Amino acid sequence: MKVILKEHIEGVGHLGDVLEVSDGFARNFLLPRKKALEASERNVKEFEHHKRVMAEKARKEKVELEAHARQISAVSLSFTMQSGKDGKLFGSVTSKDIEEGLAGKGFTIDRRKIQLAQPIKALGTVAVPVKLHRDVTATVSVEVLKKQDEEGAAHEAAEAHAAHETHEKPEKKPRAEKHEKHEKKEKKEKKAKEE
Repeated sequence: MKVILKEHIEGVGHLGDVLEVSDGFARNFLLPRKKALEASERNVKEFEHHKRVMAEKARKEKVELEAHARQISAVSLSFTMQSGKDGKLFGSVTSKDIEEGLAGKGFTIDRRKIQLAQPIKALGTVAVPVKLHRDVTATVSVEVLKKQDEEGAAHEAAEAHAAHETHEKPEKKPRAEKHEKHEKKEKKEKKAKEE
């Protein structure tokens, strides 16, 4: 039986393909699930017309999405995060954060369209692709900056001071304790000799 596929079916064909398939496959799977039409002369003409209308609609939509992509590509997002000395973040910037940042700039983008392979976990600037259509991709510049706050600076200073003290005191303390123990031992030996 000849059929026209109404959608892409893995291992069978693509949308609009006219295929010769077994009668059982057509009657039991394709036709009842509305995945295909019987390829009669009327259905072929109707489908061709529908295909032309859809192609024109897709072309107009693509032009609009390209304009939208240029607007999105002009956007630069900036995130301020806590980070360690080596530039690694305490946390990360995810596609959800980017989605919220774009929403704050007036762009409603589904987070699944943001092509972030892994969350951003380091300081710097990253170009993140946003796939709006299979042929249209925008690129958003995402900058991650180190958070400079008074508490963080005070905490770092306290850590440095504590580290400095711990390096000096352990060396002095054991020497003083050894000296005291040595003096006590000498006194005990003197007493023992005198007695």
